Amino acid sequence: MTLRFIGMDPNTTGGGSPTVWVDAEKQEIVIQGWKLGEAQTAEVASTVWVEGHDAGIPAHETVVRVPVRMVQLLREACDVAGRSGLR
Repeated sequence: MTLRFIGMDPNTTGGGSPTVWVDAEKQEIVIQGWKLGEAQTAEVASTVWVEGHDAGIPAHETVVRVPVRMVQLLREACDVAGRSGLR
């Protein structure tokens, strides 16, 4: 996997931090974020967001949190992905 680093949480002070990359080869945006707490995970898992879509988080997927202050980085990742021909 060849990842293009886009950026990380600007308030990082050390250790792990929410980070954004683009993988043009796999045509994906990759996001590292904080794990949800048990209550939020249960809320997401019990909600059907779109009719016809199962509730729950499949074992091969996860949900992460990123701070709103990273919106610009997420926009940049979308722009990079768009310029890479990702759809």
